[in-house]
Amino acid sequence: MNWRVEWVKSAEGQLADLWLVAPDRAIVTKAANALDRRLERDPENEGESRPNGQRITFEEPLAIRFRVFHDEQLVKVLRVWRYS
Repeated sequence: MNWRVEWVKSAEGQLADLWLVAPDRAIVTKAANALDRRLERDPENEGESRPNGQRITFEEPLAIRFRVFHDEQLVKVLRVWRYS
């Protein structure tokens, strides 16, 4: 089952900001693409649960917070940040 993944505008902006200041932009791009692929496959079992139906997961050097919308087969990425 494939899920549709959408990044909300603020998360897109956060990702762009992280990419612009990254010492290695290719690593940020690779991590974001890997997160998209994982969320497309099985978002309900990805990462760790958080309050309000949200989840977090990591792909170095990125972490994301997201929410799964079952009825729509949709995953929304709500926030992204760099972690180390």
